[in-house]
Order: sequence, then C-alpha cells, then structure tokens
Amino acid sequence: MRSSLSGRRSLRLAATFSLLALLTPAADAADSRAVPDLLVQPAQLNARAAHSLQLSVGRAGKRLVSVGERGLVLLSDDDGRSWRQAKAVPVSVALTAVHFVSDKLGWAVGHSGVVLNSADGGETWQRQLDGRQAAQIVADNARAQLATGGDAAARHLREAEGLLQDGPDKPFLGVFFADAQHGWIVGAYGLALATADGGKSWQSLMTRIPNPGGKHLYAVGQDSGGLLIAGEQGVLFRSTDGGASFVRLQTPYAGTFFGALGLGGQGLLAYGLRGNVWRGDGASWAQVELAQPVTLTAGLKLADGTVLLADESGRLLRGDAAASRFTPLAASLPTGLTGMVQAADGALVVSGTRGLNRVEPATLTAEAKK
Repeated sequence: MRSSLSGRRSLRLAATFSLLALLTPAADAADSRAVPDLLVQPAQLNARAAHSLQLSVGRAGKRLVSVGERGLVLLSDDDGRSWRQAKAVPVSVALTAVHFVSDKLGWAVGHSGVVLNSADGGETWQRQLDGRQAAQIVADNARAQLATGGDAAARHLREAEGLLQDGPDKPFLGVFFADAQHGWIVGAYGLALATADGGKSWQSLMTRIPNPGGKHLYAVGQDSGGLLIAGEQGVLFRSTDGGASFVRLQTPYAGTFFGALGLGGQGLLAYGLRGNVWRGDGASWAQVELAQPVTLTAGLKLADGTVLLADESGRLLRGDAAASRFTPLAASLPTGLTGMVQAADGALVVSGTRGLNRVEPATLTAEAKK
C-alpha cells in the first residue's frame, strides 16, 4: 500500500494496546474476506460489554456515549457509574471515535471506513458511509481534479485507485462536527472527508490537504484558529476557511501526534509518542517536559480551563490552562487508556482496553505522592 515503511513502524511502536488494531484491517476478522460481512452484521448483545475494549467516549448532553470493539456502543445516564448497551448498531466492526453535537445528534466512525449516525442520543444508529463508498468518493474527486491539478492530482488518483482495489479495509480514526450539518472525518493513509448536510453526502478533502504519501491522520477538532488535524510523522494541518483549504503547520517533532488541543488565546498543545508534548502557536514551539517518556493517547480541556493528558501506562497528568507544566494525579487506572470525557457532575470518565472507569471530581485535583 502507499504508506511508507517508517509509517508502519511508527504505528507498531504506538500500538502496545489497541492502536495497532486500529490500523490492521484484519483485526476484526479472520481474513479480509470477512470484512464485508461485519459491515452488515449488527453488533451482538454482550453481557460484559462494559469491560470490553472501548476506544472513545463522549457526551450527548448529560448522557455519556462510548464506542469500541465489535460495534459495541455503551450508554450511561448516571455520569459513568453504570452502563448499558445501545439498542441497535448495524455493524460489528470496531468503532474508533464518537462525537455528539447535542443530546440527540451524534456520529461514530471506525473500521472498514464506516460512519454511523444517531438521532436519539446513541440508542440506535444508522450507517451513512462505508469504505467502498468512501474510496469511490475519493476516486471521483481525484479524477475531477486531474485536468487542472497536475502531478498532485495524478498522485491522488493513484492513491484513490489503490483504495478502490483494496476494498473497505481502511479505518476512520477521528470525527468532529461543528454543528448538525458540517462535519469532518479522518483516518488511515490520509483518508479525509467532509459533509455539509449532516452526513447525507460526503466530499473528499484529500486534494486539499498537503499530505504526500498519505500519512495516517488520527484526530480532527477545532480550536480558535479553525479546524485542526493531527497525524503521524509530526503532521498538523489547519484550515481557517471551514475546510476549503489546509496548510501544514511546521513542527519540530517528526514522530506521531495522536491529538492536539486549542489553548484559547495561548496557542496549541500537541501530544503523542514517547511522552512528546509540544505547545506553540503554529510557527514556534516549545517542548513540555514530562517525567516519563510514555506515549500519550488522549487529551482534554476540563471545565475549569485546565488541561488533562492520559498515557498508555494509566497515568493522568494535569496541566495549567497554558499547558506549561503537568503534574501526575493520584488516580489509579488500568493501562491502555484510549479516551476521556468530563461528565456533567465534574467527574472524569476514561475509556480503555478494560472498559470504562470513573474518576471522582476530588481526585482530579489530588497529586500523586512522590
């Protein structure tokens, strides 16, 4: 495929728990021939779903919604104290990210290029897109650009034709909606699409993002400067025109970024492999030193404006609003953290390889003993 050998190595280095699975097409099936079946096989009821691999957790109003392996979607209406499984999910592929814009309306993305939509707070889901359709959208866009795009358009067309040949085996890894209509999804091998009608139709962003070689894109979100995409080999892309165009922000780090946060008027914070944390304004950067070089897998701005990072060893690190200094918290969590969200009561709810854990509000200010 198009991704470089070094890109594949960076994936493996990052994948001590589930991140390797996110970019391994066969992770959900015995072989690639089984992938299409999982796109039509509804998620099965699982008595131990709350203890299964969960890859992302978000808020739908006061409700919490978590997604994970085998299409499992979990819901909590008591701030993460208890969980129940969603009523209807039409696929059994791993779901990697979830985002809600209201208490009812949300989206989830995952393996095989799947995009799901819920209009009832996560109770039921409908499929809006899969990998076959996504590849066709990318190919159609590349062909339309070929007449005027020169070498770049020709390269995109070759990549798109590769996607069509490979079938629906590429995962989406990040999703963000600004409102009920406008959303963006990103994933492996540079996959990036946008919608302006709530997911009824999608357009390729791959000819708009300067991402030669199709570097993996892990997260998409919004900061005060516009849209922000983070990915492997130190790439950060920003759009200030709603996704019509993107520029690459130059960073001093060549390793993978798994996410980036806006710090209001104080710039950006990007985090990733081996404890790398960098804060800057897109032009100049300073590294934030952490005590341990452990891969950082999730970041979150808390309601009080401070910043929280989670690493794969199970540590939580709290920083000030400027993210200039981080201190380990006293919370005791399992290894393999994948995502986190602040519940309506101020508690933290964390997803991971062993399911979901709640961290009480008081613990969020208690520093670990040295």
